[in-house]
Amino acid sequence: MENLTLVIPAKNEADSLPNVLKEIESFKCRKIIIIEENDQDTIQSINSYDCKIVFQDKKGYGDAIIKGINSVDTEYLCIFNADGSFNPKYLPEKLELCKNYDFIFSSRYMKGGGSDDDTFITIIGNFIFSLLGNILFSLKLSDILYTFILGKTESFKSLNLECHDFCLCVEIPVKAKRMKASYIDLPSYERQRIAGHKKVNEFKDGFKILIYMIKLFMRIK
Repeated sequence: MENLTLVIPAKNEADSLPNVLKEIESFKCRKIIIIEENDQDTIQSINSYDCKIVFQDKKGYGDAIIKGINSVDTEYLCIFNADGSFNPKYLPEKLELCKNYDFIFSSRYMKGGGSDDDTFITIIGNFIFSLLGNILFSLKLSDILYTFILGKTESFKSLNLECHDFCLCVEIPVKAKRMKASYIDLPSYERQRIAGHKKVNEFKDGFKILIYMIKLFMRIK
């Protein structure tokens, strides 16, 4: 799996990221950690691990992922959370399938998927946004807010991603659809995070995502 790089955005993940890096050591893939320079606790927690650290110029989950994507030089990359919720056991299958697709999306809501981290609010929110994505953009995805995505690095870079916040979650599938990229989704089980708390504000970020989807549909930048 040396042709795969994990893009790992990290913010205040000193209690979880070392465990994540230890778990994925056997997969022999490259790791890029994208982090704010002042997050010294997280930086110090991983100083004994073989990974590349890239510092963010700006703030935000989307900004970290964009910075990570632009730093990848392997054929494939996968967005991978630093909190332990993504299970690396899915990586080999995704990587093999990605030989025939541009992107492999994950879904917590397909048969065989699930989540230990969902709340009633996030379940309803994900259902609504996925439904909107399928109606407005014909995405045919069941979980468009889930960023456990593996794809060809060239295809990721071709998206020219711009969102520096959680709107990036929908920017990726919508732009993939519009550039006529090939993709499928596979069931994936989201584990309970090791430590820390969700960075998403369900209502504030949900409203931003809704407005962004409307703008995308109306082709307003």
